[in-house]
Amino acid sequence: MNHDDLHHDDSRDDSRDPADARLRLALRGLRRDAPPARDLWPELATRLARTSQHATAPARPRVWVPALALAASLLLAVGLAWQLRPAVAPDDPARLIQREAQAMTREYRAALYELERSAPPPAASPVTPALHELDRSAAQIRTALGRDPDARFLLERLRKTYAQRLALTQRASLT
Repeated sequence: MNHDDLHHDDSRDDSRDPADARLRLALRGLRRDAPPARDLWPELATRLARTSQHATAPARPRVWVPALALAASLLLAVGLAWQLRPAVAPDDPARLIQREAQAMTREYRAALYELERSAPPPAASPVTPALHELDRSAAQIRTALGRDPDARFLLERLRKTYAQRLALTQRASLT
């Protein structure tokens, strides 16, 4: 298609295609302007006057709008707080074992204090070297737990060492 095809002259010969000629005639018939059957301006003026009266009339106060805005703000704040909360990881087994060892040591020391306070063992007891050896073993186990905090077997070994130390201290106090 070239420039001449786009801007063609209606007066040229349409003998090449009769369907094209009919289509042009039908299109020319559509170009006629039709005046409205009645005058539309009075109806438009009335509608405009009603619309402008509603626009200038004082609006009724809407009490629920501030409440709705407050509720939306609150919901947004709660949603943001929930999304930005710190990620709480489940207890790490290593930390759990460390806390158990610390709690066990505190309970052991409290029990040992009570035993020694109620009946102190004699200073030159034959079990004194064994008590010192058990204390040294407990210290070594606590050091090993510091290096390998998720070793559950060390926690169990510490519990047995404390139990032996308390039993030996109680036996020494009774003799």
